[in-house]
Order: sequence, then C-alpha cells, then structure tokens
Amino acid sequence: MAIVTQLTLTSLYLGAFLPIDSIFSTQGIMVMLLAAYGLAMWMFLTSAPKVYTVMVSDLEVARQFYEGLLELNVADVPLHYYYNYEQTLGTAGIDPLYMSATPTVTATTNLGAREGLWYQLKKNTQLHIITGASHGYKNRQRHVCFDSECLEELLLRVESRRLKYKVRRKKPLNFLVKDLDDRIIEMVEVKN
Repeated sequence: MAIVTQLTLTSLYLGAFLPIDSIFSTQGIMVMLLAAYGLAMWMFLTSAPKVYTVMVSDLEVARQFYEGLLELNVADVPLHYYYNYEQTLGTAGIDPLYMSATPTVTATTNLGAREGLWYQLKKNTQLHIITGASHGYKNRQRHVCFDSECLEELLLRVESRRLKYKVRRKKPLNFLVKDLDDRIIEMVEVKN
C-alpha cells in the first residue's frame, strides 16, 4: 500500500511539471502547430539562395552572354521569388507598379518577360536577369546592378574565362566586356 501511494505521489509530481492533458488540448495542439510552422518557415528562409538582380537592356543578348560566354547554369526560380502569386489570389497577375494610370499596349505586353532569366552564380547564390536598363553610350548593352558583390563575382567570372575587359572605375564598379559578336557590354554598379 505504501509503495502504491508513493508511486501515485511521484506521478502527481511529474504531472505537475509535464501537463500532458493540456498539451493535447485544443490550445496545446494550436501552440504545437504554430511552433512547427515557425520552425518550417525559419528552415525555408535560411536555406533560400541569395539572389542578385541585374537589369539589362536586351534580354536575348544577356542570355547569350551569361549562358554562352560566362557559362552559367540555368537555375530554377526560388520559391520565395515566385512571381505568379497574384494569380493564386484571384487577381489578373498584373502588378500595379507596372501599370500606368491609362493602360497601354506596352504596359500589358511585357508581363511574361518580367520573370527574366535565372542563373546559378555560386553554390547558394543565384543571378536574376531582368529587363529595364537603358542602352549605354554608343548604343552599348548595359547591365546595371545595385550590389558590388555581384559585379565583383561577375568580373571574376569574366577574368577566369579570359574575356577582353576593361575596368573603368573601381568605386562604384564599372567595367566593359566584349562578347563574341564584338558588342561591348557595360557592367555598371549603381549606388543607392
């Protein structure tokens, strides 16, 4: 009898520290689900690749340059950069930032092109190429980026491929590269 009483008291003390009945209550299950969701989001965001964006004046010339000369591998669009989320929400897929007050033909025809090109730059680093840059001096192809690290990586890639290039300025970084068709591509870092 004393042993049974002692076991009952021991289980009561453990029950005070491990409230099993409250863990399996509705509130306890909701807390566990929220904790699991938070952990899943943290794992998803920490494993997401770093993405550098480069605006170019001509997407096809950029494709030839990055795939042909720099030999970058085409990458999948990372989930956190998925652009068609508007369609799942029931909207027409048109970002209001791209629309003018009066819709014109040019405002609606480039919707498919806004996804651009995706390349694997390093192990956990991707390069996102989009249109939007103007042509440079003497109608040069211009590639504009806001990250100096991105342009430094691209310059290293240009040097390793032994392409003709000329560094015009170190800060902000600005260099010229010749492609196979003797087009001059101007790589420009834009300061915020």
